[in-house]
Amino acid sequence: MAATDEPGYVDHPLLTPDFIERRLYQVQLASTARDGHTLVCLPTGLGKTTVSLLVTAHRLHEVGGTVLFLAPTKPLVQQHAEFYREALSIPDEEIVVFTGEIRPEDRADAWGDARIVIATPQVVENDLVGSRISLADVTHLTFDECHRASGDYAYVYIAERYHADATDPLVTGMSASPGGDKEAILNVCQNLGIAEVEVMTEDDADVDEYTHDTSVEWERIQLPDEILRIRDALNEVIKDRLQKLKSLGVTNTTQPDVSQKQLNRMRGKLQELMNADKSEGYKGMSTHAEVMKLRRAVELVETQSVESVRRYFERQRNAARSSGASKASQRLVSEPKVREAMRLAESFDGTHPKFSRARILLAQTLGIEEGERVIVFTESRDTAEALTEFLSASFDVRRFVGQGDKESSEGMTQKEQQETLDDFRNGEFEVLVSTSVAEEGLDVPEVDLVLFFEPVPTAIRSIQRKGRTGRQAEGRVVVLLAEDTRDEAYFWISRRREKEMESELRELKSVVGDIESELNPPQEALEAYEEATRGNGDGRSGESEDGRGGEERSSDGDERSGDEQSGDGEERSSEDERSGDGEERDSGTTEPETAAQADGQAGLTDFGPTDEEIERAEGDGREAVEGSTEESADADDGEADDGDDADGIVATAEGDEETEIVVDQRELDAAIAKDLSKREGVRTRLETLAVGDYVLSDRVAVERKSVADFLDTLLGEERSIFEQIGDLSRAYARPVLIVEGDGLYEERNVHPGAIRGALASLAVDFDVSVLQTRDEDDTAELLLTIAEREQTERDRTVSVHGEKSAKTLAEQQEYVVSSIADIGPVTAQSLLQEFGTVEQVMTARKDDLREVGGIGEVTAERIREVVGSDYE
Repeated sequence: MAATDEPGYVDHPLLTPDFIERRLYQVQLASTARDGHTLVCLPTGLGKTTVSLLVTAHRLHEVGGTVLFLAPTKPLVQQHAEFYREALSIPDEEIVVFTGEIRPEDRADAWGDARIVIATPQVVENDLVGSRISLADVTHLTFDECHRASGDYAYVYIAERYHADATDPLVTGMSASPGGDKEAILNVCQNLGIAEVEVMTEDDADVDEYTHDTSVEWERIQLPDEILRIRDALNEVIKDRLQKLKSLGVTNTTQPDVSQKQLNRMRGKLQELMNADKSEGYKGMSTHAEVMKLRRAVELVETQSVESVRRYFERQRNAARSSGASKASQRLVSEPKVREAMRLAESFDGTHPKFSRARILLAQTLGIEEGERVIVFTESRDTAEALTEFLSASFDVRRFVGQGDKESSEGMTQKEQQETLDDFRNGEFEVLVSTSVAEEGLDVPEVDLVLFFEPVPTAIRSIQRKGRTGRQAEGRVVVLLAEDTRDEAYFWISRRREKEMESELRELKSVVGDIESELNPPQEALEAYEEATRGNGDGRSGESEDGRGGEERSSDGDERSGDEQSGDGEERSSEDERSGDGEERDSGTTEPETAAQADGQAGLTDFGPTDEEIERAEGDGREAVEGSTEESADADDGEADDGDDADGIVATAEGDEETEIVVDQRELDAAIAKDLSKREGVRTRLETLAVGDYVLSDRVAVERKSVADFLDTLLGEERSIFEQIGDLSRAYARPVLIVEGDGLYEERNVHPGAIRGALASLAVDFDVSVLQTRDEDDTAELLLTIAEREQTERDRTVSVHGEKSAKTLAEQQEYVVSSIADIGPVTAQSLLQEFGTVEQVMTARKDDLREVGGIGEVTAERIREVVGSDYE
């Protein structure tokens, strides 16, 4: 790429004339990146996206094909799409956006016509698993914010597929902060198949002229006595709970400022006790969950706002009232000291001192200093909302939060996010109050002040936040720090980690050659893998990917980008408490209670199918399925008769070389579909299945249950296993149930005879093949074995049919009532039996509700609150 006659711009046939400023360091980085798989490390705000754009223009012009650009959030995707449409001279319609808001079928149609696809990684991963798109013709793949490429993040799977499937692959990874140490950077490079590393820092002469100093000021805030009293009341409870954990031998401290690292160690020791089947382990884990909740409340009141802790307490109260509430939640809200803290928070009529200091800083910047724009960052969405309301009395303020609607907090749609950023760029308001959704790479305009409402203990995020200012002129960063609180600890952690990161980047620059020598070139690694799999005979590997399971997966329409899932909401402590009780089902027998039942353990007769469930399984629908499948088995060349299949053939194996497996998209939270999609000769297809989780032929469908899931369906916590299998057996001639994992008889407090009885009924009454596997890898191998036998050896086709059985009127009535205040199905039945109709339940007085068995004062009050309160 050469300069134009006006040497200030880059000239290229696919670039908009006089648009891309010619910066020597960007041209040099692009020159390297277009020749090999490259990690580009460049400080925030210095044009990493421009480097990728220059490589893209070169590849499209010289090689052709399709370009794929991945970014972790929807706002980033939209931003990059706008930039590409402005910077490139190709038609706008050839630059398409893929997010979860676009239907999978529409994405599949758009893929073939697009020259550039800019997408979130989750939808591309889903489309690859579902065989909707192919990476064969992708000639340039960019991973933005590539430091995320670890564990089970979608980048890792996509990179593996790209190197395996693409005819002429080229990878560019981009990050301002690729990792905290050499090992982390090596891991990112290996996961993305990168062999070259290019690093430029602000010390480089070519970069220095485009950077400005960003001063960082730490302002200490003293908390008033009213807030300290709330904190102290909570800390007393933390001390008490830590004393209980100390008596179990899992900790030596009872100090309320216990670190997260110490809490993690306690959790590990409690898990060891649970693994040894010691009851104190389960009790201790519940206590540990209380500590985590209390610690979060203390953090909110110290470092955020009293309003945020008020909302947190309200959510805890609601959780404790709900059906199936954990003992930790119930004990927490009933603890006298916690109730005292709640009362103090409710009666507090002032503001957190950080609020008033923030207003003063904004007045100085926007008023006295005649600044134009300010960004305020906070960790909590509750605080963002309260702060926006508080500052709006003096300034023109808008909030900017993620789309996820966790914890009953209203999020923003993608359209609202984009409109807010556009208005901020255009100067239509002066203050943006944002959660972490805006900190990662968003190209917000030059601002006069970045205000951190609290210190950020992660170097990557802190660097990215400060990158929002100091681009065109000197900027200012102020961090508010509450004295004698967790802010102090985060301050020192942040300082240490940022120094480590700066040092690591300088060291990385000096040892790039060493790192590159440790990286295996992607094609060589691929050849080595192919050689190894050929030695296995079947071309398959039974080993799983390392680090799997780090993040929850979602279906196509429900993405999990980092900011939307956890970045701006409340931290949630995971409670490993297992009550194991569930709700008793009516067994329909008059046999006396067994000793096991008297001890609270589920008995032998508790989990049999109802007569109605057995009758459904033996009905005419089953014979119809048998008849149609017999006809299809006799059809010429093994093809099913389309005319006789009312539901139609959804997928058909294409010849003997490809085995097709239809996967329910809700199964994407497991790694099985991803594993299968990477196998040679296997085609996976995503559908929303009415029954079953996997369809392996026209007659074989599989319902997969982990041990815990299987027992939950027996205990009534989910749809009955007999109802699910009944639907499956009516739709397919050869239904299969896979129970995955170990500990079937130890996982819950269920009598082994009851479990055997349920398995026997499934096999005998429902004619289902019940198979057990060790783990997800074992399940994947079994699914493939069955599919290959069906499609290859028996020449059967793959078709999807069946539907869930409709709920009876009584079941619908129970469903409506059980949803009130989360009271559950058993209580719903009691209410309907007492009052007769749903309408009578809804209009019943609180005193009448209390007359029903299982309804106490709190539940009755909650029902009346839900039914009788105005909708807001």
